[in-house]
Amino acid sequence: MSEIAITQTDFHFPGQIGKYTGKVREVYELKGDLLVMIATDRISAFDHILPKPIPYKGEVLNQIAAHFLEDTRPVVPNWLLGCPHPAVSVGIKAEPIRIEMVIRGYCVGHAWRIYEGGARSLCGVALPDGLRENMAFPVPIITPATKAPEGHDMDISREEILDTGLVPHEVYMEMEQYTRQLFEMGTRMAHQRGLILADTKYEFGLYRDKVMLIDEVHTPDSSRYFYLDGYAENISKGLPLTHLSKEFVREWLIQQGFQGLDGQSMPQMDNERVELIQTRYFELYERLLGKPFQGSERGEVAQLMEHSILAFLQQLPDWHYKFIFGS
Repeated sequence: MSEIAITQTDFHFPGQIGKYTGKVREVYELKGDLLVMIATDRISAFDHILPKPIPYKGEVLNQIAAHFLEDTRPVVPNWLLGCPHPAVSVGIKAEPIRIEMVIRGYCVGHAWRIYEGGARSLCGVALPDGLRENMAFPVPIITPATKAPEGHDMDISREEILDTGLVPHEVYMEMEQYTRQLFEMGTRMAHQRGLILADTKYEFGLYRDKVMLIDEVHTPDSSRYFYLDGYAENISKGLPLTHLSKEFVREWLIQQGFQGLDGQSMPQMDNERVELIQTRYFELYERLLGKPFQGSERGEVAQLMEHSILAFLQQLPDWHYKFIFGS
């Protein structure tokens, strides 16, 4: 398998009216409320791009996201129209709602760091005493965050969202309902694959005044997974858990003294670290989708990608509303 990484793209599609480059994805905006989203092999943590890309990471994320967007479509309408290339998704442009709906089933990651520091409330949600790292909450908790265009997202409570009018009441309550339904579905899926969905986030947008799911869903960049086998024993003995997600990247950065704070320097990554991260992404793909990962041909990746996208766009109907909402 070729190790050429996709780090950036520079396409010019018919009807293109804009391009946005995020930490990982590059998004092309086209006339007709269309988006072409390229999942690059860049990797980020603590809102910073790491110094080396992870070859095929973008394809892993894009294909996992596409799989679960299709699976969850009966629960909530979403933006995806199709994937003309393993690293590319094409879909409807919705107006993003600038709130990330984070839902946590377990006290891990950011929640644990807050809890370990002595806090017993997160985003206005009371936390019980006596929790240890990686233990399950009595019931999953929703801890929203503001979606910042740049820099760190910030925790926010439901009350703050509604009191300040960031999101209309009926829209926010619909987002909460969808969040719990999606998490329940993701939890069942993970158990079937021998995994525990510890926490995840969902992003929503408005299209024709209807709430729809946008971005990715249940990928290793938006979710944390534990192995189901051995979880109870390790928790009872106070042993660390293996994360099948991007959390191990964050943990490595913390060990190197980096959490994205002012004055901290991003540590360098050697080839061994790159290969380890790549292996974890391949493993999660195979665990979640139940099939081996097959990367695309990378010899002329830009030309192949562009040709596939143009062919897909040419066969799209003029209007896609019925495909998205069914009526």
